[in-house]
Amino acid sequence: MKIKFPNYLTIGRIIIVPFFVLAYYLPGFYGDIIPFTLFVVASFTDFLDGLLARLYKEESKLGELLDPIADKIIVATALILLVMDGTIKNYEVIAAIIISTREILISGLREFLAKGQVNLPVSGLAKLKTFLQMFSISLLLTGETGNKIINFQDYNAQTIGIILLWLSAFITLYTAYDYLRKGIDHAISEDNK
Repeated sequence: MKIKFPNYLTIGRIIIVPFFVLAYYLPGFYGDIIPFTLFVVASFTDFLDGLLARLYKEESKLGELLDPIADKIIVATALILLVMDGTIKNYEVIAAIIISTREILISGLREFLAKGQVNLPVSGLAKLKTFLQMFSISLLLTGETGNKIINFQDYNAQTIGIILLWLSAFITLYTAYDYLRKGIDHAISEDNK
């Protein structure tokens, strides 16, 4: 079986994860910039693999399987690391839990709906949520280096990152509700047949 180019990007996103974790523990400047760069590259390949697959008609079942897995692995890993080191702390952890829970919920829902040959397309709001989520995590990964670069009045990279994380968590709640409602409606209609 020939692997299509967009799938190489998706597989590359999964391969980046252990390097991302190792880089996260580098001290100082490099421990801020290298994980940030790897996360941004992974986020960009998430956008690029889907675009190329649609543009060149290279959609595949392998890509359909691996793409959401790759996304969830990199996001979950970043959130866990940010919680572990206290960048995301106290009530802010709730936003990280909302985002992680939604990913698990939607994965299960997609699996359930796939059995009934029902497609769950990604909404425009879900795409906005993904962008805000990736952007907020990227800012949080910059650490003290980011705070030195982005620092005006009471807002530094970490503060902006937390605000955007909460915003993406609220959008996450709405999109999760919307997807779940569609799933429940389908389940009820199947039970009534």
